[in-house]
Amino acid sequence: MGESRTELLGWLNEILQLNYTKVEQCGTGGAYCQIMDSVYNDVPMARVKMNAKHEYEFIANFKIMQNLFKQKKIEKPIPVEKLVKCKMQDNLEFLQWIKKFWDANFPGHAYDPVARRHGAPTDTPATIAPIATSRTTTARAPVGRAGGRTPIGGPRAGSAQPNEAIQALQAQLREMSGHLEGLEKERDFYFAKLRDIEILVQQQIEVLEGAGKDDETLREIQKILYSTEDGFEVPEGAPALDEEETF
Repeated sequence: MGESRTELLGWLNEILQLNYTKVEQCGTGGAYCQIMDSVYNDVPMARVKMNAKHEYEFIANFKIMQNLFKQKKIEKPIPVEKLVKCKMQDNLEFLQWIKKFWDANFPGHAYDPVARRHGAPTDTPATIAPIATSRTTTARAPVGRAGGRTPIGGPRAGSAQPNEAIQALQAQLREMSGHLEGLEKERDFYFAKLRDIEILVQQQIEVLEGAGKDDETLREIQKILYSTEDGFEVPEGAPALDEEETF
């Protein structure tokens, strides 16, 4: 059996001088990167975003980890797609593995985590909790006494529950709105990258065409960029959009 969540968080916070309260917060990738840095002391911590708020930032942190694993010939696969969702079980299992790796490989040298991350802020995003179901938010009606009458003289048990449920749902809505904003920024981030690639490919094709040449690889890249999935095709007869409208 691996260490409990409490034990792992205590170890993590002590080693890295953090204040994590949930294993899920490790899904940002920053803490994992710095644990590995405490072993090897050569992770590019200036590139690690310890206060990452959006999934694309989490992914960037994990790419640094993947590069380190490749460089050090560590064969453990990193389940990035699962970890960045900040779910407890996935991050608990990976943190347990990280702890075992650290126990086996930490050389015992002095390590200053704050200096290594250059004093970068370490705020972590709140994790999104599941919305409570009606079974957990609605109080059961009290069982009546003989005769079927409810006692008089005070508020009924659970009368404040609906208001508490509304407040919980409002907090959940605010948190999900923040998460949606992060997803939109992530979408725009990758969309801009694809647009840059498209422009470069098109420019190079035009240069080659001007010289009477062609490049099959560039054509294949262009074909991928312009490919569509079922249900996303441009309808026949639809007016063509200009380049600015398309992107």
